Amino acid sequence: MNSIKTQNLSLGYINTTIIDKIDMKIPKGKITVIIGPNGCGKSTVLKALGRILKPKNGVVYLDGIDIKKLSTSEIARKMAILPQSPNAPSGLTVRELVSFGRFPHKRGFGKMSKEDNEAVSWALDVTRLTELETKEVDTLSGGQRQRAWISMAIAQKTDIILLDEPTTYLDMSYQLEILELLYRLNKEKGYTIAMVLHDINLAARHADYMIAIRDGKIICRGTPEDVMKKEVLRDTFQINAQIIQDKISGRPTCVSYTLAT
Repeated sequence: MNSIKTQNLSLGYINTTIIDKIDMKIPKGKITVIIGPNGCGKSTVLKALGRILKPKNGVVYLDGIDIKKLSTSEIARKMAILPQSPNAPSGLTVRELVSFGRFPHKRGFGKMSKEDNEAVSWALDVTRLTELETKEVDTLSGGQRQRAWISMAIAQKTDIILLDEPTTYLDMSYQLEILELLYRLNKEKGYTIAMVLHDINLAARHADYMIAIRDGKIICRGTPEDVMKKEVLRDTFQINAQIIQDKISGRPTCVSYTLAT
């Protein structure tokens, strides 16, 4: 079963079409990673899946229902969306930030309920931030800050999380920390996770399902073994890649490449 799927989806801005008539699926309970060169439409697709961007044509289905027929609150109870490089107001503590994830469940301007506070505490525990909950977000390291945003997303208590380049501007250890957290949330809690990643090796290491996009079209989709092939990477990134099986993860990895001519 697919949590999200698109049919004949076209996306763009004013007179520009960025994504042209694609059919896509986000498998339920799996980690899906969208890859492709800069400007190919990866983030645009993610915005449409989260109903941040209205399609020019076609349909996005969420659990079998046309997403445009759902209210904003219904979507927020089903799906959490984490944009690229989010910013928190200065002086906000980690717990206060995570508490914002409970907004879809609150009525009017009501105070945090016992259930809300329990959800926040659970999210902080799962992301290993309990000891930092009184720290201001501005004072955290890059990896800690990104974990705080992910904690806010899971406090929302949705089955689906969409993330746009969650490892951007993080160094190698923090990148791995964030992706292993998401991997653990998927395997232990059953979250459906769809994200855009820039690093194809990190994508192949953590994904169950990959989608390669170029110039608004899907080049290939399938397992990492299906997508991480020389011909697919040549068509997607215009490179000649050397692919081996990584001894640690057992997944395909690109160890070197040259520009395709």
